[in-house]
Amino acid sequence: MKIAVEGCAHGELEKIYECIETLQVREHIKVDLLICCGDFQSVRNGEDMRAMAVPDKYQHMCTFHKYYSGELRAPILTLFIGGNHEASNYLQELPYGGWVAPNIYYLGRAGVVQFGNLRIGGMSGIYKGHDYLQGLWESPPYSQNSLRSVYHVRAFDVFRLTQVKDKVHIMLSHDWPRGITDYGNKENLLKRKPFLREDVEANQLGSVPAERLLHLLKPEYWFAAHLHCQFAAIVNHEEGKETKFLALDKCLPKRRHLQIVEVPSEYDGDKMLKHDAEWLAILKNTNHLLTVKNVDCHMPGPGGNEKYIFTPTKEEKEAIIHIMGDMTISEESFVRTAPVYKPNAPKRPPTDPITNPQTVTLCEKLGIDDPLQVVLARSGRKMRQPYVESVKSPSPPKTFTPIKTKMSLPAPVTPSECDSMEVLQGNSILSLENTSFLSESACSSTADCPTPMSEGPKKTFKRRNLALYTSDADDSVSTTSSSLVESDSPRSSKCFKDN
Repeated sequence: MKIAVEGCAHGELEKIYECIETLQVREHIKVDLLICCGDFQSVRNGEDMRAMAVPDKYQHMCTFHKYYSGELRAPILTLFIGGNHEASNYLQELPYGGWVAPNIYYLGRAGVVQFGNLRIGGMSGIYKGHDYLQGLWESPPYSQNSLRSVYHVRAFDVFRLTQVKDKVHIMLSHDWPRGITDYGNKENLLKRKPFLREDVEANQLGSVPAERLLHLLKPEYWFAAHLHCQFAAIVNHEEGKETKFLALDKCLPKRRHLQIVEVPSEYDGDKMLKHDAEWLAILKNTNHLLTVKNVDCHMPGPGGNEKYIFTPTKEEKEAIIHIMGDMTISEESFVRTAPVYKPNAPKRPPTDPITNPQTVTLCEKLGIDDPLQVVLARSGRKMRQPYVESVKSPSPPKTFTPIKTKMSLPAPVTPSECDSMEVLQGNSILSLENTSFLSESACSSTADCPTPMSEGPKKTFKRRNLALYTSDADDSVSTTSSSLVESDSPRSSKCFKDN
């Protein structure tokens, strides 16, 4: 099985698919799956664009909308996680994952799926310590604060991933696991990115929960992006296990943004995307721990008086298979829930979130809650029904009818530029250190620079499921605008160009 791994996509799907096609022709191979490690930018229309935390100069539609509308179809099954530059309003429709366009699947806030005999897990967003313990309180339309906090990793999602015990072969995260630089050519990295030295030496570069999951799950591969540079490492675990780590760049000319990974044929299976029984059972078993309050809340653990192990039994996994029936994730469940992009369409005011039938169906089958619906219920709001496109004749403009169910970036890579890329085979990840096209830009941009955030004392909320559905003034979700501007790049005196 051959998997194409992309770093930060930044909406340039057409260029990424063109690059893969060039590699397939040049190397006489067939790529079975494309994995994108965040900053995917599944922007459907102008409303989605305004829900994405990027500077104005980078607010451009790029090409995802063509795949959403049906103008183009993804030529390769594409799986992605969220980063820190996403259409968060769209991704919040799918907290447990789902199709964002035909043949393009979002893994959810955190999740595990199967592709053939390969188990692929991941978590979306980036780590920020001041938001890590909070509930899932954000909802569209976003304030200046919630526009950024919405994509910050939460302890609840990580706790669910810690319950996974069956073997995970590939893990995905947008930011790097903390400490990963100790397992690769650190000096080569710092030569290319000297402004990372302070954080690397202080062991503050990367995600703390990702570091924990790396050593707990011990996957065979871990792929990441975010820092806009390529870096490879091998982490040796106990019992002779190892994790091959690879971070990739963003989709730009002569940057190491795409790599082909070959995994053993024993993982081929039927090469179909399927739900994972263990993961769905974990979602069901931990649903009562969900909180949507804007306060810190701690997950149960050793030493407390609450149950803290929710790894499903064999019987519980079998019950999930019985409930779901067919575990295949059918592309037919995709529904366009919002209008497609129209270049000259007038700006619409921000609106309430949209119900996504994929989430509704999964929640009903498993008996779990949609976090966004809980948020809205507490504040007396309702989710909008999805829209379907209806065309009465070729000439009049298209209209949208409700139903009840179902950047400006520099020129991206062109196919000719892909010819300078190597194909990664089997266990040869570290050979990438010798490839010849390193980025020479160390650039800076105020959009990427950190801005200290003043924080007042936070309340600590002792979790009780009943409180999710009550609304009292002290705990209501805050929608107050904040003038604070937060950076989502690592702390450093310099920053990344064209983030």
